[in-house]
Amino acid sequence: MNKESLSMKMSRNFPLNALRVFESAARHLSFTKAGDELGMTQTAVSYQIKLLEDYVGATLFVRRPRQVTLTSAAEKLARQTSEALTMLEAAVADTRKSVSDVLTISATPTFAQQWLARRLGSFQEANPKTAVHLALSNEIIDLLRENIDVGIRWGKGDWPGLICHRIMRLDFAPVVSPLLVEKMGGLKEPADLLKLTIISPQDRWWKHWFREAGVPDTDLDSRTGSSFGFQYLEAAAAMAGHGVAIVNPTHFAEDMAAGRLIQPFDLVCNDGHDYWLVYPESRRNVPKIKIFRDWILSEFADAV
Repeated sequence: MNKESLSMKMSRNFPLNALRVFESAARHLSFTKAGDELGMTQTAVSYQIKLLEDYVGATLFVRRPRQVTLTSAAEKLARQTSEALTMLEAAVADTRKSVSDVLTISATPTFAQQWLARRLGSFQEANPKTAVHLALSNEIIDLLRENIDVGIRWGKGDWPGLICHRIMRLDFAPVVSPLLVEKMGGLKEPADLLKLTIISPQDRWWKHWFREAGVPDTDLDSRTGSSFGFQYLEAAAAMAGHGVAIVNPTHFAEDMAAGRLIQPFDLVCNDGHDYWLVYPESRRNVPKIKIFRDWILSEFADAV
C-alpha cells in the first residue's frame, strides 16, 4: 500500500467523533454527563470510548461503580485532544465569520466602474458589518464553484440553477467627442459615422445599430482596429477624440452631461440582453445575499 492509499485509509478510519466523545468524558469524568452534553445515551458514549480504545490499543478509563478515572495513557491524550478541538472550533468560527461578513460580487468591469463602485458606499453605510469583495470578469462565472455570493451578468436571465432579477436595460448607441464632431464639420446622418474611426469595429452592436438606423451596408467587416473589450475603455478612447464608440449611454450619462461625450443620434437599440442580479437558488435565504438583493433592487426600482 502506497503512502497516498494509507493516508486515505487513515482519514476514513480516523475516530474523530470518538475523540470528541472522549474529550467530553475526560473533562467531566463521567459518561453520563458527557452524554448529556453531546445529546447521546450513556451506552452510545461507552461505545465510542471502546472504539477509541481499540484504535489506540490502550485502556483510557478505569471504570468503577458510578465513577470513571483516566489512565495515565489517557491524561496526555485528553489534554492534547482538548487543545486540538479548541483549535478546530476557532478555525471553523473564523471561517464562518469570514464567510458571513464578506459579500463577494462578480460583475463586469464596466458595470462595476460606472455604476456599482459609485453606489456601494450607501450599501456599506447601511450594512457596516458586511465587507464587499469585487470579482471582475466579462466571463460567465460558476458562482458555487468559485465561492461567489452574487453576480451581475448581462444576458437574457435564463441561467439554470440561478435566481435572476432584471435590474438594468443594456441599451447601446454611438458616442463621440463633441470636439471630434466639430473638427469633421458635424454629423448629419448615421452613415456619416463611417467617416470616423470605428472603435471596436467587430462589436456586434455596430451592425445591429446601423441596420436599425437604415444603413445596412457598411464596411465594418473589412475594418481593422483596436478591440478594447470593455465599454469604459472604449468610451475613454472616444473622449480622447480617437473615434466613435458604441456603449450603453446610461453608463456614461455623467460624461455626456459634462460635455465630454455626445450621443449624436437619438436611436438607442437593445438586442434582448440586459443586466441581471443572479445568485444560486440554494443560497437565496443567506442573510447577506438577501440584504444585497433588497438594496440593489431598491436602487433600480424606478428603472426596471
